[in-house]
Amino acid sequence: MGKDRHPVTPAIRALRAAKVDFVPRLYEYVEKGGTRHSSAEIGMPEHAVIKTIVLQTDEGEVLLVLMHGDRKVSTKQLARHLGVKSIEPCTPEMANKHTGYIVGGTSPFGTRRNLPVYMQASIIDLDRIAINGGKRGFLVELDPADIGKVVDVTPVDVAVD
Repeated sequence: MGKDRHPVTPAIRALRAAKVDFVPRLYEYVEKGGTRHSSAEIGMPEHAVIKTIVLQTDEGEVLLVLMHGDRKVSTKQLARHLGVKSIEPCTPEMANKHTGYIVGGTSPFGTRRNLPVYMQASIIDLDRIAINGGKRGFLVELDPADIGKVVDVTPVDVAVD
């Protein structure tokens, strides 16, 4: 792929369909490198690199949480907010089944199933973010306000250091 070329994933199709302006950001994917690695590779603060986390409730409902790269999700706070007993990460196989994406390449856009999306409320305060474009080693840079143009998103405050 040339410098000006990037993958056309279901996420990219969803962004284009919603007429969202984005900048493709390709980088060298490293297994377990996480947002620390990707933020260094693309030259953005880790706080502005947004993770897409696939979780499930004790009742088996699958959901997505968008979180700052340098923060974690308090599953206890999220469970309280949603009125469920507990929330835990999905297995990679379950995450793939519901989203259509491989862990490390999960985007909230263009998922196989229409899943509820919860976003850490402070993300909207950032000027620009980078979020997964639907493939390992591929982020898209965009205005965080544009997330709501593509998916129905619910703000929550569930971040912990």
